[in-house]
Amino acid sequence: MINASLKNYRISPRKVRVVADMIRGKNVLDAKNILDNADMKARHPIHTLLDSAIANAVNNAKLDKDLLFVKEIRVDQGFILKRSMPVSHGSAHPIKKRTSHVLITLAPVVVSKKGKSIKK
Repeated sequence: MINASLKNYRISPRKVRVVADMIRGKNVLDAKNILDNADMKARHPIHTLLDSAIANAVNNAKLDKDLLFVKEIRVDQGFILKRSMPVSHGSAHPIKKRTSHVLITLAPVVVSKKGKSIKK
């Protein structure tokens, strides 16, 4: 299993999880096509992170990139920047600027003797 991580990405985890759910369990080539055609801001760093994980698999583990799939993609909450917005009568409302931690795990597809591909 090959990992790649992105820390303190300055978009809310709720918005990043929508993009992460689109590629979970998919083949790497299919996941790249999905991210190329997605229309959300979080697709760019996830696409870069996926490329990084593929490079880790090819260079470090000597795996073929056509036989990889996204085994796990996890989006956790990072730290929260706390700000305040001035409002009437000299008071202020709190604003929470949330960050995300993203972890991608790739795994090779195992081909059985019958020619069927099995994801483990």
